[in-house]
Amino acid sequence: MKKQTQRESNFDNFDNVQAPIYTAPDEVKKIIEQVWQLEKSRLDRKSFSHISDEILTIIKTVVQ
Repeated sequence: MKKQTQRESNFDNFDNVQAPIYTAPDEVKKIIEQVWQLEKSRLDRKSFSHISDEILTIIKTVVQ
């Protein structure tokens, strides 16, 4: 049996963390993607205000 290197182990851990996202229903995937895009754009603009209302709007839109 081959012993895993640290790098291989890190990739396995990353896959384990990502697994719930890959297996999530389409609606959840859409919410995750849109929230990620929102957060990314806010970081690019260095905007550090609260985003709870924007996230709530994303969730309501996708769930409808």
